[in-house]
Amino acid sequence: METFESLVRAEFAPKNTYLNTASTGLLPARTVAAMHTAVEAAAAGDPTDMFADVEASRACFARLVGVPEHRVAAGASVAVYSGLIAASLPEGAEVLTAEGDFSSVVNPFHVRSDLKVRSVPLERIAESVRPGTALVAVSAAQSADGRVADLPAIREAAREHGTRTYIDASQATGWLDFDADSHDYSASVAFKWLVCPRGVAFLVVPEDLGGLTPLFAGWVAGEHPWDACYGPIDELAHSARRFDESPALFSYAGARRSLELLEELGTDAVRAHDLALADRFREGLASLGHEPVPSPGSPIVSVPGLGRRQGELSSAGVEVSDRAGNLRAAFHLYNTAADVDRLLDVLSD
Repeated sequence: METFESLVRAEFAPKNTYLNTASTGLLPARTVAAMHTAVEAAAAGDPTDMFADVEASRACFARLVGVPEHRVAAGASVAVYSGLIAASLPEGAEVLTAEGDFSSVVNPFHVRSDLKVRSVPLERIAESVRPGTALVAVSAAQSADGRVADLPAIREAAREHGTRTYIDASQATGWLDFDADSHDYSASVAFKWLVCPRGVAFLVVPEDLGGLTPLFAGWVAGEHPWDACYGPIDELAHSARRFDESPALFSYAGARRSLELLEELGTDAVRAHDLALADRFREGLASLGHEPVPSPGSPIVSVPGLGRRQGELSSAGVEVSDRAGNLRAAFHLYNTAADVDRLLDVLSD
């Protein structure tokens, strides 16, 4: 029986100390191989069935977030799905967001000048839901500093006031035990913690499809796509597939394998691994006299004032991010205690 460690080491062999998953996850070997196969087959004029890869990816993502696959749309961008939800709101609707949240989550609501967008600190989201709030739109984990939203409290407050919730889980799916069924809408890119190629994203909608109009529906949104290639679509898909974007097929050929790997590893095991490394880093920072932004229960650790050292760290073979002057390190399944210690060693110089 393969262990967590053996599965991971068979798939990942980074040549540097890579601690930048919050920007882009590393690709598993099986994913790279699947994409090579798909590209070579297409070049030879005998393409593989990459639409089957889309459906397998959809089903796997659905299992990872705890919803039936007919509630999952497959696309490429969270911003597109945020825009779709923004377009569904009536004039004058109030949208509650977190201050400094990722632009793909909030900007589509600001573009609509007839909406009332209200921003509050992340920690005050739940208490700020009020009668008349139409939608709460927030990231499950903040991109800038890893702070995790109190999703149960937000959902409870939303239910009390008849408010819908939209959660961007891009910095959460893959390590957080994210229950998409607890929210009206959720979206996630897959190129971060889900270790998929860029060009893959998912949207989860309610059973009743959430009152969304498939504004960008193309032929893949038809109930019978190959019969919907010309003229208006006679019958839109009865499922969330009506919100599909035309897929980046080579990316989905790889995504299928990445998502299967995460299922094999299990979210619980990934989370325990990631958080142990993040806690090790926090303890090491304390010994160096640095205090990170508080982000308990998150594998993302952001350290004020150290962002300026990103270039120096990269030259030393340690990849992290500089976000608003903060050094952001993100610990994922392919990282080890040695990676944490290497980062601390360079920072101590």
